[in-house]
Amino acid sequence: MGEAQGSKQQGLGMQLLVTYSYMFIWIFLSAAVIMVNKYVLSMSGFPYPVALTCTHMGFCSILAFVLVKGGFVEAVNITADTYLSCILPIGLLFAGTLWLGNAAYLYLSVSFIQMLKASMPMVVFVVGVGFATEKFTTRVALNMVVVGTGIAIASYGEIHFVVVGVLLQVGSIATESVRLTLVQILLQKRGIKMNPVSTLYHIAPCCFVFLFLPFIYIELPKMVNDPNLNVNIPLLLLSAACAFALNMSVFLLIGKTSALTMNVAGVIKDWLLILLSVVLYGSPVTRTQLFGYGLAFLGVMYYNYAKVEQMKASAAAAAKAPEKQPLVESGDQGKSDNA
Repeated sequence: MGEAQGSKQQGLGMQLLVTYSYMFIWIFLSAAVIMVNKYVLSMSGFPYPVALTCTHMGFCSILAFVLVKGGFVEAVNITADTYLSCILPIGLLFAGTLWLGNAAYLYLSVSFIQMLKASMPMVVFVVGVGFATEKFTTRVALNMVVVGTGIAIASYGEIHFVVVGVLLQVGSIATESVRLTLVQILLQKRGIKMNPVSTLYHIAPCCFVFLFLPFIYIELPKMVNDPNLNVNIPLLLLSAACAFALNMSVFLLIGKTSALTMNVAGVIKDWLLILLSVVLYGSPVTRTQLFGYGLAFLGVMYYNYAKVEQMKASAAAAAKAPEKQPLVESGDQGKSDNA
């Protein structure tokens, strides 16, 4: 009895160790991607976000192709109609999210960008209400007001407030919110579920094409005439490898943890990035910003908690639903017994 209990506790301890290891890897890679991208774009002499994003998408496309064709990962079969009606619009929005988000690093600090990203649940909720994937409730609306107020206070306290950078980041958040909503509408309702490798296999190539066009017409002429251009290929490959590894860690983490754990890990990652931005890049963070972000942080945490509880309640209701209808009516049961 004691040995069985000890073995069970040891198994639980090992499971927790694996879970927290995956969570640590995800937090590390997520922070690494952002910090490396900031360094590449703002400090290494390569201020070209479209070119950097093209590098990421090209790298991810090639690796995803190798993994799928090599038989390591099975890709979901997509019809031509589904590709044109679902994958292409999602790829276009994903390209916009990456382009605008990376461009914001040219103007804003990592810490302030993370504070602005706290508005993501608020924007996703607004977009979801518009597309009828989210139900408007006064409680959630008030929750979003708290988040918006906190972000407004954090923005007011930002010392290096650059309007262009804020608009770029807001645009990135908006396109990402629409993309997430379209994934729910176009893919999930069709029963199409893709792991990160399969997602990159289908979306990264079209995303690369969408980014390659502005790269050719906007950034390439500037790069050709830029005397200070520094193309550090190992650094660009490191950035692309971190981006691909981040997608893989998401795949591992989703399979080992709950939605609540993912949200908590995301919060830890945001605070870690703010700290790293201050320590490594000397980004100034005022008390007003910390107060505003703290308020937004509490609002986001409550929203995430409410969403997880709602998911649990829906799952419990679905599990109990079949029990409401008896397998045999009482009258039939009596006849069966009498027979």
